[in-house]
Amino acid sequence: MLSAFAGQRVLLLQGPMGPFFWRLKLDLEAAGAEVFKINFCPGDRLYYAKDAIDYYGTLEDWPNYLSRLLARLDVDAVFLFGDCRHYHMSVPDVIRWQRAVVYVFEEGYLRPDFITIERGGVNNFSSLPRDPAFYRSQVPSVRADPAPRKVNNGFSRAVFHAIIYALANAVLRRGYPHYMHHRSLSPLPQAFYWARAWWRKHYFGWRERPLAKRLVGPLSKRYFIAPLQTHNDAQISVHSDFSSIEEFIEQVLVSFTRGAAPGHFLVFKHHPLDRGYREYGRFIAQRAAKYGVGERVLYVHDVHLPTLLDHALGCVVINSTVGLSSILHKTPLCVLGTPIYDMPGLTFQGGLDAFWRDPGVVDHDLFLRFRSWLRAHNQANGNFYRPLPDVNNHTGVIWPPELERNWGLDRVPKHALPRVVAGSTASTKVNPVARGNLASLEVQPER
Repeated sequence: MLSAFAGQRVLLLQGPMGPFFWRLKLDLEAAGAEVFKINFCPGDRLYYAKDAIDYYGTLEDWPNYLSRLLARLDVDAVFLFGDCRHYHMSVPDVIRWQRAVVYVFEEGYLRPDFITIERGGVNNFSSLPRDPAFYRSQVPSVRADPAPRKVNNGFSRAVFHAIIYALANAVLRRGYPHYMHHRSLSPLPQAFYWARAWWRKHYFGWRERPLAKRLVGPLSKRYFIAPLQTHNDAQISVHSDFSSIEEFIEQVLVSFTRGAAPGHFLVFKHHPLDRGYREYGRFIAQRAAKYGVGERVLYVHDVHLPTLLDHALGCVVINSTVGLSSILHKTPLCVLGTPIYDMPGLTFQGGLDAFWRDPGVVDHDLFLRFRSWLRAHNQANGNFYRPLPDVNNHTGVIWPPELERNWGLDRVPKHALPRVVAGSTASTKVNPVARGNLASLEVQPER
């Protein structure tokens, strides 16, 4: 609950493209928090035009700037979206000295009706225990969680905000000359990719109808599925040992050739958000032919994923949240990374070669406990782009009931300790800015 932040000072960094962080500011202020915001680029400023601090400096200067700002504002908590963005990667190290806490937003672990808000970090940066005993002790009996509010598809709004954000950055970027985005924002190429994605969605949806029927008919329970992640997913570049999606495809193919039964098939599933950017059909066909399994390897784009999971013998992912969908459908899962759900009972604990022959079973009781714990602590029912109707707040989000603040640090009151500024040679006491007063905030680097 956001009421946990009453009386606290909260700093917002970059949020999702769109007005979500402006709405979050209003909800935090309604809960009694004092809210500050940093804008890094014209797109940020477009959606958060008032009461924000503009950062014009370089990425290299950013950690020292942030350290000084946190000390001057006497910040208690930092909120950001995506802890692998350029300006967010250094935040955990900086705030460690400032005795503040970071909360990270991300797309939900439990999709499509949830978003994630987690203390400390998400995915591989998460501190969630990977011990089944923890969840069995914390959720001693499997309770029937109430059904979440169904979230309307926010894809069209997300695309709209992405286009507006990119246009603002392209037209007004001179105002923020040093800004570096974590992905390309060039409007014309992005428009081409999205147009191609629209065309491919309809083309492959039509072309794959006969194959979809085979996968739920004659091939049911005779294939393994390997859902692909997006080519620029930080889960790949930051949180895995793979350098590319092609490397993952090749490793899975090699293992399938060695370990799978002759009558079994392998289905690669393209990521829907990568339609316009990548197409692996030729690569998969060439590699499958090279290893002599060309007739047993299939590649689909727009076949319904939950249906595929229901009819699959098993699922192979790196660290995608699709893994949780596989577990939900009681489909055995092998992970080639270290996602938050990788633990005995939920995922196969042997090597991939052994998985093809004996994938095991999912401990559904453990999954229900794990899911219940996530919903209580870090899964907010809602969407970044389309607020739930009839929710009495600005974000249109139902916050997790046990979203709590825990400073730790031997229970020493934060405000009784000196604040340390990055780059200083010793602990330095800093006089914070008076509440609601930004006039004396003189930490802004020159343009």
